[in-house]
Amino acid sequence: MKMLNRSAISVKLRQPFVDWINSIDGGEEEMTLEEVNQEATIYLVPELEDDEESLEALLEERYLDILENELFSWEEDENNWPEELDRNLFDDFIRIELAFMAFDLDDQAPLMGQVLDELEDLD
Repeated sequence: MKMLNRSAISVKLRQPFVDWINSIDGGEEEMTLEEVNQEATIYLVPELEDDEESLEALLEERYLDILENELFSWEEDENNWPEELDRNLFDDFIRIELAFMAFDLDDQAPLMGQVLDELEDLD
């Protein structure tokens, strides 16, 4: 087991996000808050201090990246996204849970990463 030099944030969606998902779904079966939060997204972030200020500073810097990624995971067409992507929308749509320490339990495979823009170029 390896301790990573990262903290982690877990993204849970709030009801207004679910309402938005259902509004773009085209009348198919509506999603519930419980259903969309069965699979949370985890973001590794720089190690944070054990205080609310360090998390708030991180969110102020990166909320738009997180919000856009979460919207994109449900709807690729940005024309269907809410018009104003600001911090208020982020706070209405997303709840963050912080884990100060992150561990890698996989002793076999090394951690690897790829920049998301590079993955999109492969399409």
